Amino acid sequence: MTMLMLSLVRAFAVLLPWLVHLATWLVARSLNMPQPLVHDTGVFVFAQVYAVEIRVGKALCPPRLWRQLQSLFR
Repeated sequence: MTMLMLSLVRAFAVLLPWLVHLATWLVARSLNMPQPLVHDTGVFVFAQVYAVEIRVGKALCPPRLWRQLQSLFR
């Protein structure tokens, strides 16, 4: 990586938590709810959606095709 790319990655790594905190604060403020409740609700929704996607993916994808896809990404 070049020095420019490294500095951009570092800047993004520093800004990302700050932006997540700001977004959570703004949503909590607009909904008139405590910020930790908004954050935990977002984490819960993310986990539920991820679980549903995994379940649907396993139901629609035969095991042979799944193994081929896994070997492709190794």
